[in-house]
Amino acid sequence: KPLSGTMQFWPRKRAKRDVARIRSWANIKDAKLLGFAGYKAGMTHLMIIDNKAKSPTKGQEIAVPATVIECPPIKVASVRFYKKNNGYHLVGEVLANNFDKELARKIPLPKKVAKKIEDIKDFDEVRLVVYTQPKLTGIGKKKPEIIEIAIGGSKDEQLAYAKEKLGKEIYVKDVFSEGQQVDTHAITKGKGYQGPIKRFGISKKSHKTEKGVRTPGSLGGWCGQGHFMWRIAHAGQMGYHQRTEYNKWVIKIGDKPNEINPSGGFVHYGIIRNQYIILKGSVAGPPKRLIQLTYPIRPNKKIPTEAPTISYINLESKQ
Repeated sequence: KPLSGTMQFWPRKRAKRDVARIRSWANIKDAKLLGFAGYKAGMTHLMIIDNKAKSPTKGQEIAVPATVIECPPIKVASVRFYKKNNGYHLVGEVLANNFDKELARKIPLPKKVAKKIEDIKDFDEVRLVVYTQPKLTGIGKKKPEIIEIAIGGSKDEQLAYAKEKLGKEIYVKDVFSEGQQVDTHAITKGKGYQGPIKRFGISKKSHKTEKGVRTPGSLGGWCGQGHFMWRIAHAGQMGYHQRTEYNKWVIKIGDKPNEINPSGGFVHYGIIRNQYIILKGSVAGPPKRLIQLTYPIRPNKKIPTEAPTISYINLESKQ
């Protein structure tokens, strides 16, 4: 039988694109972007002073794994206005007039503003359409990713923030702070067409079986997770799925790449050249994959709100 929880995600098919789709946003009172985007560089390990209130190692130096995400500034391409009526419906969009030439590689956009922001009166929410600047990194990519990010605060505060930021750059330090929690949205590493043992974790059958050792024993319903289930552990696509991980702890946001670049650079990525963010633990996706970071939907109260003191960052070669 497949292991408990193996049917957690369904259908297990390839994601439509390599940029995750965000379906909901946290409710933040401050007028600021509710998300950001960066490129996964790789992992390292840190030595930090444990500052969890009820931890048995509080005040002691502990080793933690960490993921490094390079976050070049994002640029605002347009402001979108939505009306809430049985869902959010787009009622207007105002474009910036200083697009980068690389933006035409991704999608042709008009070269000048179509409307003035003041012309749109009836709306309930304002969001920003931003694009990344991979040309500032060393990953050898020129095409920017275009994503939509919500804004916190009231309707009037959102409008004022959008007016100020239209056509300008936004840095990760303007959005997040050290010690807070973030949700990560990404497309996982693709593994191609795999069999049921690797894909679902079922066990091999007896050597006396007649119709295959690495196949499910029955194609009928099986009792698991407290009820009868009718989805069978078949072979198929594994990996390249959209996944969201909640409450990742922001250990550090830095703007000095020499503090984090290992000798020889990160494997399959290279050296970091822009601002970066360090998250505790792992993050979905291979190196160079776009990772979207958002304010937490359901923050964990057990995680401290202050960043720990870092006593050591491993800069040894990962080659």
